[in-house]
Formats: sequence, C-alpha cells, structure tokens
Amino acid sequence: MRLYDTESGEIRPLELRDPGKVSLYACGPTVYDHPHLGHARQAMTYDIVRRYLEWCGLDVHHAANVTDIDDNIINRATREGSTEPEIAAVWKDVYDAAIFDGLDILRPHTRPHATEYVDEMVAFIQTLVDNGSAYANDSGVYLRVASVNDYGGLVHRSLDDLREGAGARVEVDDTKEDPLDFALWKAAKPAEPTWPSPWGEGRPGWHIECVAMSLDVLGDGFDLHGGGTDLVFPHHTNERAEAIAAGRDFARHWMHNAMLNIDGEKMSKSLNNFRTIQDLLDEHPLNGRALRLLLLQTHYRKTMEINPEVMEQARGGIERIDAMGRKAAAAGVSTDGAALDADAVTAFRTAMDDDMGTPEAVATVFETVRRANAALDAGEDAAGLVATVVDLAGALGIRVGDAGAGGDDDAEIDALVAARTDARSAKDFAEADRLRDELTARGIVVEDTPTGPIWHRG
Repeated sequence: MRLYDTESGEIRPLELRDPGKVSLYACGPTVYDHPHLGHARQAMTYDIVRRYLEWCGLDVHHAANVTDIDDNIINRATREGSTEPEIAAVWKDVYDAAIFDGLDILRPHTRPHATEYVDEMVAFIQTLVDNGSAYANDSGVYLRVASVNDYGGLVHRSLDDLREGAGARVEVDDTKEDPLDFALWKAAKPAEPTWPSPWGEGRPGWHIECVAMSLDVLGDGFDLHGGGTDLVFPHHTNERAEAIAAGRDFARHWMHNAMLNIDGEKMSKSLNNFRTIQDLLDEHPLNGRALRLLLLQTHYRKTMEINPEVMEQARGGIERIDAMGRKAAAAGVSTDGAALDADAVTAFRTAMDDDMGTPEAVATVFETVRRANAALDAGEDAAGLVATVVDLAGALGIRVGDAGAGGDDDAEIDALVAARTDARSAKDFAEADRLRDELTARGIVVEDTPTGPIWHRG
C-alpha cells in the first residue's frame, strides 16, 4: 500500500515496523461540546484506513486519545458550575454516541485519556529538561524549538519562516526565549485542576499528551500517525519536535485528511453554517450511511463538500446498494461459499493501494452492483457478484441492506408492497394501482421482477 506522507511530501509505501502488523495513532477529540462534521470526517477517514488494512489481512492496533483536560473543558465547567471530570465524561458519551453509534465507526482498540498519563508526561518533560531541550520559568516549562533538528520538517518551512507568523499563530509570551517555544507544562492558575511536578503544581500542555500516550501504547517507531490538516501545525509539528528532542523514534508515516465545506464555504460558527453530527443524523435516517458514501466519493486529501444536493445523491447511492441486496434476497441467492469476482477485487485493491483511492474503489462497487442486478434480472447465477458487493462494500464500512438502516417505516412499506402483490394476484387492479400510487407518494419505487417485487427509495 502506498500513501502520501506529509513529512516527505511524497506518495510512498507504508513500510511496517513489524511484518503483518500496523500500529495506527489517530488524534481523538477534546470532549467539551457536540462533535461536528469535521470530527466525523477525521474519525471516518481512519476508520476506513483501519477497515481496509484489516480486510487485507493485517493485524491493526488502532489507538486514539481522549483529551479530557484543557482550557475549553475548564471554561465550560466554570460556566456551568460543574467539574472538569464531569464535563469530560458527559461530552465523551455524546461524542461516542454520535461517532461510533450514529456513524458506525469502529471504536479504537485503545483510548488513552490525558488525565491517566500525567505521570508519563512529567517523566517525558524531565528528560527534555535534563538534556537541555526544555527550560522552566514562572509560567511553566517550554520546549526550546531552536534545539530541535528540522523543527519545521512536517510543514516544510524553516524556523525563520515560522517565526514571521508566530505572533498570529501561537500564544505570545514575553517570558519565552523564542516566540515558537511552546508549553510542555503550564503553571497552576487559580481554580484550575493541577497535578504535582518537579516544577511546581500545574497541568500538561496539549502537545505532550499525544507523544506520551502514543509511544506508551504503540511503542517507538509506530507505523502511522493520522489527523486532519488543521493539526499539521502546530500540534503535530510540536509532537514530532518533542520526540526528536527526547531522542525517540516517532511516527514512521504521517497522514492527514483535508477539511470540509458546507454549501461551498468552510464550516464555521461565525458563518452560521456550523453543523453537528447529530444535526445531520436527525434530518434523515439514511444520513449516517450516506455521509460515509459521500466521504468515500471524495479523496481524503481533497476538500469535501456537504450540501443538500450531494447528501440526496449519496442517499440514492445507498438505496441502490440496498435494493440490490433485497433483489438478491427475493431471488433466494445464497452467497455462502461463492467465489468473489476476481476482476472487481483486483480493481478495488489497486485503487485502495494507490493512496486510498476511495472514489475509484466506490466506482468498482457500483459497477459490480450494476452487473449483479443485470444477472438477477436475467435469471443468471449472481451469487459471486452479490458476494463481491457485500465484501468490497464491507471493507469500506458500508453494510448491504442493514436491517432497519433504511428508515423507520420499512415494515410499513413491506406491508404495502405485499398488499399490492395480493391485489394483483386477486386481479383487483384498481386497488393495486392505488397502493402503487401511495408508495410513489412516499418516494418508493417498486420493481416487478420474475422473483417478486423489489422496492427502493427513489
């Protein structure tokens, strides 16, 4: 498999530390509010990476952190008269329900929480202080970026270039030796949670969390570090710098997904187009699955567009896949032991191995759906093609004909279709036409096939 590597700026092979095993770290949420569609894109991108690698037969260890202490959590706890642990626990549950349950994203194998790793962070910072890469002052402990070889390597910029924009990009602090120096440890402030350290009471900085947790969970030189492009600088740049300064082997490959637009504009609260995942799920029962299909149809390194039109098209795509599943079931097709279509599998694997070419992979799935439908309509053996759709779609996280996934009214539609079939059998064509009109009014298309009627949403 070949992936674009942010650090090298090239598409190159994903070279594994341990043969047959993949260690994947994807930055997780800071839990203080509703997860939005940007969170969905990031989490789903690495869910697809994991699913595909597992489909290829690799043993994946997927780790994603939970940041359960930071300024946003502290501020919300203060506003609501609550505590930081209570805020983090409530919003972690909200995140999990939307991301894992609502979008059918696999839970990471390991989910370290920042507050569980403070001792490890303190020990890591001590190493940096001892070797001269970090210094303490009254406001905390800072990494000396000038001591880090190739500090800007992830963004392909020199220290001088980065310093020019430092005032706009990082917190200005006159006590720092360099504007780019960043906090490893923040000195205690009134009414904030603190932990003991050799430099006094305080709490860890953001960037040190992921370094301590990823290296502890996955070990030095883990294979793949993922996140959104918004994390390349400063977060991932600073993680990388901490590891280099400590003399540790960090991520072997860096992968970043692009952001998304809502109705042609970058999603932003200031533009009043901020969309939560729950907003989208509440609009239509198919939207969770449609969002995945829409994401797959956009390459992960390209900006993703979300608007009502593309969502409607994606729902239509899900309906096409499900309709094929219903047609195969009505025809009594059994996929047990069926051989997969070799040409489709090869095309799918070729696309995915070329920097996660999901648009081409999805096109292969739909072409196989078309072929399966043609075989079913002709009364030919379609078991292999149906099995191929199920297998390839499943590798991307799309289940064919999920029970109950189509909508809350599936049972009612089944009953209407059955009643129409009975009316036709009794030659009560007026009633059959009335039922078809009712189904049409509900957006249901009924196809009469040799093995019985098949319905799907139009």
